[in-house]
Amino acid sequence: MISASFVAFTLLAVVQGQQVGTLTAETHPTLSVSECTAGGSCTTQQRSVTLDSNWRWLHSTANSTNCYTGNEWDATLCPDATTCATNCALDGADYSGTYGITTSGNALTLTFVTNGPYSTNIGSRVYLLEDESNYQMFDLNNKEFTFDVDMSGLPCGLNGALYFVQMDQDGGLSKYSSNKAGAKYGTGYCDTQCPHDIKFINGAANVVDWAPSDDDPNAGTGKYGTCCNEMDIWEANSMAAAYTPHVCSGDGSQTQCEGTDCGDGDQRYDGICDKDGCDFNSYRMGDPSFLGKGKTIDTNSKFTVVTQFLTADNSTSGQLSEIRRLYVQNGKVVANSKTAIDGMDAYDSVTDDFCAAQKTAFGDTNSFADRGGLAVMGNAFKAGMVLVMSVWDDHAAHMLWLDSQYPLDKDPSTPGVTRGECATDSGVPEEVETESPGAKVTFSNIKYGPIGSTYS
Repeated sequence: MISASFVAFTLLAVVQGQQVGTLTAETHPTLSVSECTAGGSCTTQQRSVTLDSNWRWLHSTANSTNCYTGNEWDATLCPDATTCATNCALDGADYSGTYGITTSGNALTLTFVTNGPYSTNIGSRVYLLEDESNYQMFDLNNKEFTFDVDMSGLPCGLNGALYFVQMDQDGGLSKYSSNKAGAKYGTGYCDTQCPHDIKFINGAANVVDWAPSDDDPNAGTGKYGTCCNEMDIWEANSMAAAYTPHVCSGDGSQTQCEGTDCGDGDQRYDGICDKDGCDFNSYRMGDPSFLGKGKTIDTNSKFTVVTQFLTADNSTSGQLSEIRRLYVQNGKVVANSKTAIDGMDAYDSVTDDFCAAQKTAFGDTNSFADRGGLAVMGNAFKAGMVLVMSVWDDHAAHMLWLDSQYPLDKDPSTPGVTRGECATDSGVPEEVETESPGAKVTFSNIKYGPIGSTYS
């Protein structure tokens, strides 16, 4: 996911803690998903979701004193990384009242702004749990993953995202002795952007060289980032959508980075992860009529998204060779749009050939291929990936990379620059938060199984 900082509590601390507090009970909202067989028969699985620890209240183990307030650490409780992990406790969450997170049967709704009893919360990120202490791990090689989405209320500048990352199943609990919270409390996040705004990485506070954000009163960045492979199934609002594999060098599992390895700024293509990814955005790929309000896929109403992970030998042990997309709306199966870009064939799925042709046509660096391409993405699934669902706004680039023209210093007529119809001055977080506080996304009817088993 191309992410900046996530804004959360304005009155309470919002950080990733490692000790466990007792001031708020942790009750995971239930969410059912379905596993299907080749014949199309599906079995319901009772699961639940947990809130990412970066949103949770972090306070002293002795009392309710915040360990982090605004965008700064408490110097007494957190003079260094190890002491902070010992002194601070991560607490339970009031999912609906504080965070605007609700579930009903097989549906999860994430509300953008929630005015709770003690705070105003903005955005959220949750993970699917297999049980109280472990994330559910997915291997989708030679399988498909399907869900319904209603994002009719998501305007320009917001992102209702559903994706997979190669986190540890227990959130790092067994790997790092100072992490006492684990998956139950949403620890261990990583992605290919190698984010520096994660407050605890590998069981230690990210306090070294911590720099509060200039434009986000609740976020900052530390010396370290946290990296891993990422498969963006769905990054979207009512105006645009993209699906994007990203890969990292090495085994792609959760890795703490510093310096060049994080790929920050001018070192973007020198880091261990592919930050650009290989994206398929129908608008960007030459079909502005395919997805949006009143278009072929009409974002004014709910629809089904099907993503198929095909292997070279059509087996679950084979090498990933293609990521295919289908939609279902109003009872009709709709094939993905085809590319209409000079110099490119009419691709309608993500393959290594598509990625190479796209990067050439757009004049972009093929960092996806440089780090192993689809084969590495397939290996990430073989190792097991965690399902993430979130809603967020973008302090770094105002989501222009998804739904507008980006980068702004290029002519919008240049191939690959225009990604959607949103204005180039849209997506400013302060404006989106004020003008669209009730925006929400609902993900429902999640299914996974062999190719062709999850939809009709």
